[in-house]
Amino acid sequence: QVQLVESGGGLVQAGGSLRLSCAASGRTFSRCAMGWFRQAPGKEREFVAAIIWSGVNTSYADSVKGRFTISRDNAKNTVYLQMNSLKPEDTAVYYCAADSQGWNLYRIYEYYDYWGQGTQVTVSS
Repeated sequence: QVQLVESGGGLVQAGGSLRLSCAASGRTFSRCAMGWFRQAPGKEREFVAAIIWSGVNTSYADSVKGRFTISRDNAKNTVYLQMNSLKPEDTAVYYCAADSQGWNLYRIYEYYDYWGQGTQVTVSS
């Protein structure tokens, strides 16, 4: 079992930055691949970024590539999403998720086993 708690969301102006954190409890975190997804009102949940258990490999949605960076600290049981050059279209609830099979970089949310409650990110124009 892995419990996930996101933090770091808020209101920011376009062009600004935020860093989201996802703190995990449970002894299996270091063996999980982790993903960030987001969901805007009236839209489906979409993939943002993923990182394998070791942190060596990552994957990004085209819409955030070059602006967002996913990273993890297994000693702290935490995964991060650094978001730079934010745009109004980045406004959404951001969720972190854990995949027990730690070597995958899935972009499909159904493949993830555990989810956090989400944190709101609002980017004003």
